[in-house]
Amino acid sequence: MRILLTNDDGIKSPGLDALRQSLNMHDVWVVAPKTEQSGKSHSVTLFEPVCYEQLDEQVFSCSGSPADCVLYSYRGALPVKPDIVISGINIGPNLGTDLIYSGTAAAARQAALMGYPGVAVSMSSFAAPFHFGTTADFIADNLELLLELWHLDHFININTPNVPEFTEGVRITGLSRRMYSDEVVRFDAPRGGTYFFLEGGLIANTEDGTDSECVASGAISVSPVFLHPQNRLEEKIYHDAEFKLR
Repeated sequence: MRILLTNDDGIKSPGLDALRQSLNMHDVWVVAPKTEQSGKSHSVTLFEPVCYEQLDEQVFSCSGSPADCVLYSYRGALPVKPDIVISGINIGPNLGTDLIYSGTAAAARQAALMGYPGVAVSMSSFAAPFHFGTTADFIADNLELLLELWHLDHFININTPNVPEFTEGVRITGLSRRMYSDEVVRFDAPRGGTYFFLEGGLIANTEDGTDSECVASGAISVSPVFLHPQNRLEEKIYHDAEFKLR
């Protein structure tokens, strides 16, 4: 199988390397951002070129975003079209509404938008030691199943606990709503200029059946994420609305 690996942590991420090693029985191509792109969401480069730099056989860094890595690779930057895109292994979780901001998720979403299977993989911890091999082996062992599960109009989002062995199983989950207590911290530089930093923490959200609840319990979360948001509001509210026109 021909696989495109990418991420948003950058080409030097150990999570990316762990996937490459576990999937080495396949035809693996790596195109990952030259620098960290966390929180870049689904940005794409439109009005300037992106640079591909070859670092090893079938390994390239890209000056653009995670979505760029997929978009440009499939549109001609690589001499092949991979069968599947796997994005990760991200350091830290990508759960629920955080997928709006996630570059890891964006790469998998971009693959699905182009009609190819996309899988985003994250490890739900920021603290070393990281057991990337455990997660990478899980992906390698279940690659055929993931291809069977995928179909048009969605990508697959996976979050694993950071453990040397998975003991709590795998659950198919929905997406949670992630809430934060963000604050802007101001810093006035001695030589002029005012800088602002975003600080805050997560407000716990672990509704039953969601990805957040699953990961908090120590299990692996597998979530189908649809590309087209569904309107859950009562449509009648909008049908009865009377808008004013000049």
